[in-house]
Parts: sequence; structure tokens; C-alpha cells
Amino acid sequence: MPGGAARPGQQEMALAIERSIETGEHLLVQAGTGTGKSLAYLTPALLVDGPVVVSTATLALQSQLVDHDLPRLADAVEPVLGRRPTFAVLKGRHHYLCLARLDSSAEDEPDDGLFDAPAPGTTKWLGEAGRLGKQVQRLREWAMKTKTGDRDELDPGVDDTAWRQVSMPARECVGAGRCPFGGECFAEASRARAREADIVVTNHSLLAVDMLAGRHIVPPHKLLVVDEAHELSDRVSSAAQAELTPDMVDRAARRARTFISPEAYEALAEAGDALTVGLAEAPAGRITTGLPLALSGACTLLDAATRTGLEAIGDIKSDDPDPVRKQQAKAVLDDMSKTAQRLLEEAAHDVAWVEKPDVGGRRALVVAPLSVAGTLATHLYDERTVVATSATLTLGGQFETVAKALGLAAPDGKDGDDGDWHSLDVGSPFDYPRQGILYVASHLPRPAASGLPSAAGDELLALVDALGGRTLGLFSSRRAAQQAAELLRSKVDLPVLLQGEEALPLLVRRFREERASCLFGVMSLWQGVDVPGDSCQLVVIDRLPFPRPDEPLAAARAAAVDAKGGSGFASVSVPIAAIRLAQGVGRLIRSTGDKGVVAVLDSRLETARGYGPFLRKSLPPFWYTTKREVALGALKRLRDAG
Repeated sequence: MPGGAARPGQQEMALAIERSIETGEHLLVQAGTGTGKSLAYLTPALLVDGPVVVSTATLALQSQLVDHDLPRLADAVEPVLGRRPTFAVLKGRHHYLCLARLDSSAEDEPDDGLFDAPAPGTTKWLGEAGRLGKQVQRLREWAMKTKTGDRDELDPGVDDTAWRQVSMPARECVGAGRCPFGGECFAEASRARAREADIVVTNHSLLAVDMLAGRHIVPPHKLLVVDEAHELSDRVSSAAQAELTPDMVDRAARRARTFISPEAYEALAEAGDALTVGLAEAPAGRITTGLPLALSGACTLLDAATRTGLEAIGDIKSDDPDPVRKQQAKAVLDDMSKTAQRLLEEAAHDVAWVEKPDVGGRRALVVAPLSVAGTLATHLYDERTVVATSATLTLGGQFETVAKALGLAAPDGKDGDDGDWHSLDVGSPFDYPRQGILYVASHLPRPAASGLPSAAGDELLALVDALGGRTLGLFSSRRAAQQAAELLRSKVDLPVLLQGEEALPLLVRRFREERASCLFGVMSLWQGVDVPGDSCQLVVIDRLPFPRPDEPLAAARAAAVDAKGGSGFASVSVPIAAIRLAQGVGRLIRSTGDKGVVAVLDSRLETARGYGPFLRKSLPPFWYTTKREVALGALKRLRDAG
């Protein structure tokens, strides 16, 4: 390509994928930032006889593939192939406008308590009602013009409450054959386009649902490319997770009221009241000794009430006068019935917990699988070749930990020697030892209390002052990020942007454009920020991102390892921290011309003899130092050069 440059890692990756396609072996490829991995897997994918599916974790990468990479690649290979390859995006049904839902939205009761009684002396709900009405009206007007019904094409957009009035989750869909609008359905049209395309781009969440539902959503294919593969097991866990809330029971009862007896409706209302009481009495956190009596009673009542409701609704026939509403009612009752039964079973392979905020707000009883490795082993690899790639697939320099999480058996020998899968690290085009410094503030005391310790605050202030801004601060808690922002705003004359004070895309744009600014935030910034150039030359991480003790799934998984005589901390907490840390550190060097410093204000990265070296091996090979004066000197030179 004119003006392009050869990338050896990209070429090596493409050849390895071509071999996997020929042999049927699954492949794990670690490709560092800047490798150009999208082109590396799309090019050999075009040689596959049959559809290829590419799954991504983020909307940003999905958009990059569809709007940028695939059109350019299709143009380039058309003269060679003698035809232009086709591609399509496959999203969940709820991403598309539902004409049946739109037709009935004016008569539906609004969701999420939007019109609940307002607090005394306020009239905010009137404004909310008017705003919702205007948005739904705009959606009606858009429905007359749109060719795809895809929410992402609606500009300006609408909020989630308005979109729920005109969209249909898959479980509530009556099916094209029984829907009066089946022939015009936008979601069905998107699936038809996907069935005809050479390359289908989807997301991990839909891929997870497809696996759990028997693989009938995503079109049949021979090659599956899982980009951002380090995210897949978490998305499968989320898809297999279920919950019960009092609001959910209330909405289900209102939806079903037309189709069930008054007694059945009262039974649902009673079960919802019992759930409200049970959640109020139960402490937040993981349930380790069986469901509390009040929650067990609520689930028993709910199971019986939903079964009665489902029997009253019965089968939905083709000549039913109201199939759409009846299917919606049936779907939510069925979901709640299955969740209540799952909680009452208290299976060893499930984890249950109570979620509730400190003050008011949403309360929920949640259940999720202890592990999804078995699900992935059973459903991900059968009858297709899988290529999993990411910038962070090796932990401690090995593929084994991520391979196990993805449901692949550990290889008998070294990485890459197993007969069913092999692995490859193609490195990165970046010269990390020359472009960046990893500075660990080993002189700081071990982090203890939550928030930002004063010593860490002083260190942060010195680092930012030495560079003069241009700092991305990645914090382990919202409280720590707020304290850091307050400290800098009181001590230095620099723009300090704080996540939550404005929309994140706007903050990132300001950070990119205002060279002296600092951007501070929490976990979504650890993976979602791409700011090449000299606008980001210092990344500060306040502490190692181990899962909190109150993260139910991580705690349960660690406890399960401990119970078998292993170390839950080493097997669960350390790998989670390694992936998160690698993602955060990866924010610094985004192009071959970038230079800067990553500063970790947690001395354990240097002093913890057990896991410190493992975590450091999981990071790009920056020049490493624990000397404060070296880091400050490098930052001052960057400031002077800028």
C-alpha cells in the first residue's frame, strides 16, 4: 500500500491464522498495540470458504472494523478475488426499532417507575414525562424514514428509557411468523443480511447469548475470530447471570394482568412484596450459607405465582388477537420462574448475592455461574476454528491462565505444543524500553485504607507538576479519583478533568485537545482511552487493581480454589489484577512516536516477592526503575522538549 510500512508481527499473525484455518487448530495470538491485528485476521478470513464471524468487546472496535477496515480491505482485494467481499453487522434484537412495540407503545405503561409519585414539593416528573413523550414522537417520525432501524444510526440519540418503549428484547419477541409486522422487521432484516455476508461482525455479549441458546442466532460459520478475547469469559458470565428485583416483579404483574386472573395477579404482587421485605432485611454481599429465610420464602412465592401466570397465558397461537403483549408477559414470567427456581436449588456451580447501594436505589437478588470455562469448552469450539486475539493474553509471560479461562485445556508441554490449540506472541512494533519508563514508587507505604493516602497524593502532585499536566490518572475507586482531583485543583494551575462530571467522550476529547490537562477516572478509563501523541505522557495508577473483597464472583471463585487446597488469591485475584494492570499501562504508548512514564503508586509491585514479578512480566517491557529522581527527571525533560 502506498505510504504504508511492513509490520513483521502482522504478517506473522496472518500466516499463523492461515495455518489454523488449514489444520483446524484453535489459535491464541497476543498482538501488542500497533500490530495492526484487525488487518492480520481479516485478510486470511477472506480466503475461507464460507462465512467468517468476528466478535469484539467494544463498540469502538466494531465501528472501526465496519466503517474503516473492512471497506478499505474490500476495495483492495476486489481486483484479486474478482468480486467485492461483503460484510454485515449483527447486533442484539434490542438494538433495533420494533414496529410492533412502536405500534403499542402509546398504550403501554412506562417502565422503570418514571411516573411514580414524585417527592413532596417537586414537579420533576412532569418534565420527565414531557421529555419522554417528545423522544418517543421523534422515534415515530424516524421510523418512517430509517432503512435499518439501528439505534446507532439515530442522531441525535434518545435515552434508554425512551428506547425501551420502541424496542423488543429477544426473549419477548413473538417471532416473525406470528408478529403482524414480521415482514417489515428490522432485526429480521439484519439477520438476513448477516446470513448472506462473507464476514459478520458481532459482539461478545451476543456471541455469549448465542452459545447459551444453542447457537442459532449467529449464522453458521467455519472460522470465529474473537478480538479483545480477554473480555470474553466476563461477557459469558454476564449473559448467564440472572436477577430478581421488586420493580421487575411489579412490571411483570402489570404486563400479565390482562391475561391472568385477579387471584394470579395478587399472588404476583404478594411475591413482589415478600421480595422487597427480604432484600431490606438481608445484608449486601455474597450469600454463603443458603438463602435467608425471608428471601427463600419470597422465591418460593414467586415460583408458584409465575407458574400460575404461565399456565393462565398458555400457548400463543397464530390467530391470537394480541400475540405481542402476550409474549412479553409470558417471557418475563418465564424468566422470573427460572431464576427463582435456580436460586432455590442453591447449586454448587452458582453464586448468589444481594446487591444494594449504600443509600436508597436499586436492590436485587443475583445469581451467576461460579465458572464459565466449562460452558466455553462445550459451546465455543465445536464445529468451527477459533482464533482468539488481544494485546493481553499472556499473564506472567504464559498463555496458560487465559487459555484455561477460555475453556481450553492446559497444554501438556510448553505453550503452543498442544494438539488442539497453539499460541503465538507476535510482539509489538513499539520499542518499549526506549519509548517508556515504568516507575514503581517503592518508597511509599503499602496501601491500606480506601481513597488516596496522603503520601500517594504528594507523589502524584510531584509527578504531574514535573510534566506540567498531560496526565491520565487511573484510580481504584471513585473516592480516590475525586480526592486526587481536589488535591490538584487546590495546588496547581492546570485543567483537571474528572470522570462523572461530564460525558466521558467529551472529557476524552478535551484531554486530547488541551495539552496541559489531566484526566482522572476509574475502571472504564483503564481500557477505553486511546490518546496517542504528547497529550498523554504520564499514566498514574494509584494501586494494584485486585478485585475488591466484596466482588461476589471473584470472592466465590477464590474461595472455591482455597477449598480444594490451592491459593484463591494466586489463581483468581492475581490474574484479574494482571489483566487490568496491563490494560491500564497500555494507555501510555499508542503509536511509534509516543514517549512517557507509567507511575505505579503501589509499592507492592516491587516489594511483593510472590506476585510482583508475575505482574511485571504481564506488562510491556518498559525500562524499569524504582528511583523517584529518575522518573521526575524524565518527566521534566519531556516537559522541556514539548
